[in-house]
Amino acid sequence: MNHLEKFEINRNTWNTKVNIHAKSDFYDLENFKKGKSSLNKYELDSLGDTSSKSLLHLQCHFGQDTLSLARMGAKCTGVDISEEGIKLAKQLNSELMLDASFVCCNVLDTSKYISEKFDIVFTSYGTIGWLPDLKPWAKMILERLKPGGFFYIVEFHPIAWMFDYTVSPPIMKYGYQQKEAIYEEYEGTYADKDSKMISKEYGWNHSLGEVISSLSEAGLHIEYLKEHDASPYDIFPELVKNAEGMFEMPNKMYPLIFEVKTKKT
Repeated sequence: MNHLEKFEINRNTWNTKVNIHAKSDFYDLENFKKGKSSLNKYELDSLGDTSSKSLLHLQCHFGQDTLSLARMGAKCTGVDISEEGIKLAKQLNSELMLDASFVCCNVLDTSKYISEKFDIVFTSYGTIGWLPDLKPWAKMILERLKPGGFFYIVEFHPIAWMFDYTVSPPIMKYGYQQKEAIYEEYEGTYADKDSKMISKEYGWNHSLGEVISSLSEAGLHIEYLKEHDASPYDIFPELVKNAEGMFEMPNKMYPLIFEVKTKKT
């Protein structure tokens, strides 16, 4: 099976997820419509003041983060592979009377659909694992940034993706630098574990070295790499809530989150 066929299976799964996620407590869409931001501390701190900035949000799902940034004054464009996700994002944009734009395409094809250059390119939480190779992704990011603009990613740590979570307790099964695709088929989704939908997904593991090297080799200047014990999302087994309302492993054996910020000089 080639990558295009795997992307198609993933796209169909995400199309099915959209309606389930929109009704879930995880995404809390009703309170979002009333003004609640979907953004977390990591990205808010690192993105800084986005008012009057042009921002490209990669793999935006149904656009909550994109629209949260639009509420903060950014001129936003969101990209996602799911037609259903983009359809709902456009509906929310209209309902909330915001001015974000949304484009449906594979993130690797973004430059085929968008020619504009942006002050900020942003992606977060569960995005790069859907990509087999980060070099074309990094090249696209460079293409879409204005000189002086920056790219920021906050993402689940690659060590966390070495485990198979379809079994209990999870077992370490996948390589840190594994090149082969990982196929999983399971009932439910991270946002609604009781859902009866069958998620069929192809993913790829990417080490921190691969992330940093891909961005650097594309021509982006690395400003920082940070690793954190605490995740804003309770999506891994047996996490405990800390004093700041974030979720950690009780033994803090490895970080759950990393951040990278780069600049186009």
